[in-house]
Amino acid sequence: MNWTEWFQEHGPGLLLYARQWTPSRTEAEEALQDGFVRFWRSRAARDGTGGVPSDTDLPRLFVAIKHAAFDRGRRRRRRHEREAAAAEQLYDRNGWFEATAPGAERARRIGQALGELPAEQREVIVMKIWGGLTFRQIGEALRIPQNTAASRYRYALAALRRELQREDATR
Repeated sequence: MNWTEWFQEHGPGLLLYARQWTPSRTEAEEALQDGFVRFWRSRAARDGTGGVPSDTDLPRLFVAIKHAAFDRGRRRRRRHEREAAAAEQLYDRNGWFEATAPGAERARRIGQALGELPAEQREVIVMKIWGGLTFRQIGEALRIPQNTAASRYRYALAALRRELQREDATR
């Protein structure tokens, strides 16, 4: 049996096995490749063979694929945690609302639109709507004239309205 025949026979089962440990087909294919390389290196180091794997090698190949999938998953989670921590330190634009009610999609869209506003408009919106402050109090807190706070609020509301209407139109 040559490599092509061997892979045609065992490849689909190995890919299906890798797929159960990975979030996507692409990840499964990469885990399959990583596992196979890992298996091949250990086999070559162990007995110096370079031929097509035998049926007795197949269980070790399954184990190597599973370990490769787990390693890829760990690396992906660690990378995601690092990126999330870095993004949180810089600015989390998607975490404005924690809504699980029927309006969750609308809240997500509002939060996303809010994150798109310039910082000075966003802070006035948050202070006014969620903080309940008056324009005078906002002006004092930000050391800007009360009329500037009011105009930033109006500009922000107009921008939010346009963004949400644009999204509604594309749906």
